[in-house]
Formats: sequence, C-alpha cells, structure tokens
Amino acid sequence: MVELTFFDDPRAFLARADAHLRRDPVINTVVATYSERLAVEIEDGLYEPEVDHPRWWLVVTDDAGEVVGAGMRTAPFVPHPPFLLPVPDEAAVELARVLHERGEVLGGVNGALPGTRLLAEESARLTGGRAEVAIHTRLFRLDRLVPPRPVAGSLRLATPQDAGLALAWFLDFAHAADVQAGREPGSTHEPVETLEGILRRIELGRIWLWEDEAGERVHLTGANPPSYGAARVGPVYTPPEHRGRGYASAAVAQVSQEILDGGSVPCLFTDQANPTSNGIYQALGYRPVVDMANLLVHHRSARPSSAGGAA
Repeated sequence: MVELTFFDDPRAFLARADAHLRRDPVINTVVATYSERLAVEIEDGLYEPEVDHPRWWLVVTDDAGEVVGAGMRTAPFVPHPPFLLPVPDEAAVELARVLHERGEVLGGVNGALPGTRLLAEESARLTGGRAEVAIHTRLFRLDRLVPPRPVAGSLRLATPQDAGLALAWFLDFAHAADVQAGREPGSTHEPVETLEGILRRIELGRIWLWEDEAGERVHLTGANPPSYGAARVGPVYTPPEHRGRGYASAAVAQVSQEILDGGSVPCLFTDQANPTSNGIYQALGYRPVVDMANLLVHHRSARPSSAGGAA
C-alpha cells in the first residue's frame, strides 16, 4: 500500500521530500529546481499565493513511511500538466483516481515512465477518453566534458540590456523545437515566459550569450541554479541564420564546465525526435539517464481543464 500526501506550500513539500530528492538530484531535477525556485519567491515576496489553476506538490510514502515518489502540479501553461517523478505503479493509478474524485481534470501529464503513462491512461479511462504521447524526452547527465572544436567568438553572461532579445529567443526556441521535431508549433503548449522572468534569470546569472568576432549575439544558452547538486541546462537556442557553426556546442560546453567546476552535475533534456540536439550533447560527453514523456489526455465526458505541469 502507498499513501499520497498533498502540499500547497513548496517549503513544506521540500522539508518532507528532502532526503528523497537528494538520493538522485539528476532524475529529480525538475521538481527540485522548480520547488526551490518558488520557495525563494515566497521569501522574496514574489510568489503569487492565488492562481487560476490547480497547484500542489505530492509525496508518496510506503507502509514504513519511507518516501518512494514525488511530483507536482505547478505548470502555468495549459493544460497545466502534473510532473511526476518515478513512483510505484499503484501510486500513479491511485493519483488518477484521487484527482478524478475531487473533480480535477487532467489534460496532460509530464514526467518519468511508466508512472506518467499510467496516470494519463487511468485518467482517460475514468472519463471514457484516451491518452497519447505528445513528446518523448530523454534526460542526460554530464560527468566529464569532451571539449568541442574551437569556435570564433566568446561567451558572456546576459545583461538587462539583452532581456528583450533573450525573451524573443526563449519564445523562438519553443517554436523551433516543435518544428524540428515535426510537430505543429504550439501543439503541446504555448510558451509563457515573460520579460520579468527573463530579467530575474539574468539577475541570477543564468543566461549566457555567444558573440561572434564582430560582437553580434548569435546564440543563447540558459541554465537553472544548482539544486541538490544538479543544475539543468536549457534552453539552448541558435537562430536559423547562425546554425551549423558550432555555437551551441561551444556555449553548452562552457556552461557545463562552469557547473562542473562549481561542484554540481550538469543535466539536460532532449526531444527524442530531434537527432541533431541529441548528437550535439552526446558528443560533449552527456550520457542518457532515463526516458520521460509528455502525454496529452483526451476526455470523452469532460473537457481538459484550461484553468488548471512542468516548468
């Protein structure tokens, strides 16, 4: 038997899940990073206590009270999919039933397999609908960098003066990721990045730009702050007119080495439908850790909630 415990405060969740998150900070990166970010926002007075969609954190415990899984539903974008870390199969199915009983409709689910698939399929079954995979993702980690070939130009941290361009490139990244994978742009979710969010990332020193020899900004790489000893790299974006010149490899290599030098493990997600990015990262020494997926849930007797992911 398993027990599901929900939290509405990331600080309470982190206190309960702390030891579990520390066991594998790479696999747990999304939930750990985003929860810590919101906990900091609470302390800084930037947290929105009321939102127009479901927001919760989840801890799964076994008969002995040991934490054996975790997840969250915090995504600000429609369909506000929960992000599920590895959990026992029975916990994924029970979560679907609990959410169904309290009237919380799932339009999508992201995270680790097979729990994510089981949650989506049971949610669909309860309403006579169906679940389908929208994106197959793969999580990679880097233990030792393989330096890429030298590239003209240099990497620098973004400044507030770069915020407008950085925001445009964040939005372009989401569009390009769909196109490169053969999907309709925006078919999974619309990007929700804001100028305020970009400025906060810049303030934290988490956005880098590559400049060519003429000083033109030709590439962007972002990264999350380290969490439990792991730091997730992304987004990684080069405008079409500057691609094929090695900027992405060079920038990701430098950012990754900086993370390693700081004592953390770099990790990143790739879209399995994009062989180019998968090849770039593996050439730098990144190795696959686990496959995950983003699923959509189509309901026959209820429409996916537009007011209620992963970040």
